Amino acid sequence: MKRIIKRTVKWIIIVGIIGAAGYLLYTKVFKGEEPAAVVEPPQVISFPVTQETVTSTVQVKGKSKYQEETLVYAPYASKVTKWKVENGGQVKKGDVLFTLDESALENEIATTEAAIRKAKLEAELNAFVSQQEDTSATPIGTEAERLKALATQETARLTDELNQANSAIQERELAEKKAKLKTAVYHAPATGIFLYDSSTERPQMLTDNQYIGKIVDLGKLEFIALVGEQDIFRIKQGMQVKVKMTAMKDLTIAGKVTKVSKFATTTTGQNTAGQVPQFEVVISLQPEEHLIGGLSLSGDIETLRKEKATVVSSIAVIHEGDKAFVMLDKGNSQYERKEIKIGIETTEKTEVVSGLKPGDTVVLQ
Repeated sequence: MKRIIKRTVKWIIIVGIIGAAGYLLYTKVFKGEEPAAVVEPPQVISFPVTQETVTSTVQVKGKSKYQEETLVYAPYASKVTKWKVENGGQVKKGDVLFTLDESALENEIATTEAAIRKAKLEAELNAFVSQQEDTSATPIGTEAERLKALATQETARLTDELNQANSAIQERELAEKKAKLKTAVYHAPATGIFLYDSSTERPQMLTDNQYIGKIVDLGKLEFIALVGEQDIFRIKQGMQVKVKMTAMKDLTIAGKVTKVSKFATTTTGQNTAGQVPQFEVVISLQPEEHLIGGLSLSGDIETLRKEKATVVSSIAVIHEGDKAFVMLDKGNSQYERKEIKIGIETTEKTEVVSGLKPGDTVVLQ
């Protein structure tokens, strides 16, 4: 009997399950009814209104360059008798860099001195002869003889002026050559690292004013950046800059704007048919052991700064034309659309001049 009751209950349960499943299938397929969904309250993201320092920046990119490079040129054409510096070697101001052969220049000086002495003796001789002729000259009778005598005197005067001019030129040349001779032992004009124009070999014969190399002060570098016309008027001398190296993302170097060009350098735009004017901005850099010339750099120039400003996240600010709004949290899930007046605006923070106070909360629905 118990077995019959259990079997009966079992079948009743099975029939109930099948009936319930059939009813759900019927209501969903044939009547198109959906089961009631659970309605959840809308999600909101809250942002506090705080008081902090807000800054506005201009992003720039460019290259590092040595600030002080002293170029070295050959003082005169000659053979190098001795080199005293290696490529990349450290030198101090006054150190001997190289020594030039003096013999050819000394011969030129001697020849010029002899030419000047000869010209002076010839001038003295001509003056003496002219004086003797004037003393022994007979009275001139005819007009033709007077004109001839006048022409002779004028020719002598012009010849004397020409000789004096040539003598002055030779004197200047002589002074220049003597000055060059003093540089035969060439001393470093600055302190730093000496870099040859050609790192493969040192020249043994130099021409007059030939470029030899440069002395670089490794401790003084600058950041040369190009800025578009939209940002150039926001940048002034003395503005602080946070600089990063492309090769070392975690390293930040302090800098300062030292020069803002007033003339554009035109470069061809990659995505435009015309020319894009850009302006050079020079930024001095603090010494850093990893910083060398020629590196790719990026920087943020701080153009505006305001201490103790009322700020809110820029994401929560709604712009409609010239006006700005936020959704102010009034509590108990109550929100008010609030118009605000904004000041400095960045990608992360927006200064609120009026309409909010520190401690308020705004939401983004």
